[in-house]
Amino acid sequence: MKNGFRQSMAWLHTWTGLLLGWLLFAIFLTGTIAYFRSEVTYWMRPELHGSVQGADPAGLALARLAEVAPQAASWNITLPDERSPVLALSWAKPGEQAGRRGGETMVIDAATGATLSPRPTAGGEFLYRFHFELYGLPRSFARWIVGIATMAMFVAIISGVITHKKIFKEFFTFRPGKGQRSWLDIHNMTAVLALPYHVMITFSGLVLFAATLMPLVVDRPAPRGPAPQASAVAAPPPQRVLPQLVPLAPLLAQAEAAWAMPVGRIGIEKLDGPRPEIVLVPQRNSVLTVQSGSGANGVERMRFDGLSGALIEQTGRPEASATAKVNHALGALHRARFADTALRWLFFVAGLAGTVMVGSGLVLWVSKRAARHSRAERQPRGLWLVERLNIGGIAGLTLATAGYFWANRLIPADAPERALLEIRAFFLIWLAAAVWPFLRPPAKAWSEQLGLAALLLLALPLLNAATGPSSLLQAMGQGNWVLASVDLMAILCGLACAHAAWRARPGRVKAPKPRARVQASQVPGE
Repeated sequence: MKNGFRQSMAWLHTWTGLLLGWLLFAIFLTGTIAYFRSEVTYWMRPELHGSVQGADPAGLALARLAEVAPQAASWNITLPDERSPVLALSWAKPGEQAGRRGGETMVIDAATGATLSPRPTAGGEFLYRFHFELYGLPRSFARWIVGIATMAMFVAIISGVITHKKIFKEFFTFRPGKGQRSWLDIHNMTAVLALPYHVMITFSGLVLFAATLMPLVVDRPAPRGPAPQASAVAAPPPQRVLPQLVPLAPLLAQAEAAWAMPVGRIGIEKLDGPRPEIVLVPQRNSVLTVQSGSGANGVERMRFDGLSGALIEQTGRPEASATAKVNHALGALHRARFADTALRWLFFVAGLAGTVMVGSGLVLWVSKRAARHSRAERQPRGLWLVERLNIGGIAGLTLATAGYFWANRLIPADAPERALLEIRAFFLIWLAAAVWPFLRPPAKAWSEQLGLAALLLLALPLLNAATGPSSLLQAMGQGNWVLASVDLMAILCGLACAHAAWRARPGRVKAPKPRARVQASQVPGE
């Protein structure tokens, strides 16, 4: 009975992993890159690479806003940080809303105040959105697909732990050059290495998809009414003299002392009234206070009188139920928005382990069945198809991701619908890579696609130096690790792809021997 249960779990592990494996690989890869989506977007805007943080960015921002938007009803300043060393400004006229959904925006150099004109780009935001909404599909339908895939991943993890009774012992075993056994060792090692992360990331993903997967039992906020429409013909606002605001430095120091973290955003509200107000928002919050909603910086804020500097109110996070706290904590863990740079790198490495785990499982499925049918005159059609889908889904997506970075620099900066062109380049490369394995022998297709991906990744720092103001060495010398980290990671990933391409080259992989069978307790689905 015990062996029968384990065998049923092995069957479940195999087929839940295979049927949605290519989608899961894409979700893991793009989601892992999304941990550094701000850095990726910054890299894809070389016009910003010359900006460095000055001594008083807040004062510089106020001076520029007073110059370009003296008639605004509110100002918004996003201060530079370690992930984006530029000043982002926005303002709104009376009746408008500042920020991403309204008003006007500007990006300036954080040291000189000079206006910067970054190129339109899909940036890291596209990879982040693709991770849970795919692309080109209705949002609710796409989230259903990703939610089902997440559930399949969770089932595969639990069934895999049950199936591999020696999984922790085998974590310390790696047998290179052994074909099927090597893939099994890689699969086990990457699974156990980040097993707590895999459980957390899939379970928290299911929690985030709860409103999609269980719409009848999840309370939804009441729909907002239509936004007020501006008058067709608005009278020009009367000229007014800007009020003399208090210096921001003491207010920033007071807020940073209270929060023990830097201020991330400054809002100047009610500029068209007699008493403007200054609102400060922290840069980021802890796991338990950060909101789970997209883009949330937390609910803590301090509001000051803009003329006297007196504290009007200090808002903390409202009391929430235990369920809401757990939901917010899981959302924060899944997105890692609370994490500093070192912890974000740890999440990144764990995400790469999950990506390799999914990819090696797909290859293991093919390797196992290729050994079984090695003496047959003709491979089963299912094996033939999965082997080629693996190449397009694993090597092809890697190649498309590298090509996406190249498209960012090769498409003219002033091209119309430029961000859309970057996305189209990504999918066109992926489509070509998916078709290529059906035209070439599998070993050659693996080696060619991985080799081309390695070439693009290794040459990415050279492309950055040729199309941007700073090379890798210059960025490292200036201490601009936001820029340098993308180039360095491209080199490391390029070396990994080059090694994989060399290992997969035709003639190196020996034909599998049908008698070299791995025990049923070691390989899922046996």
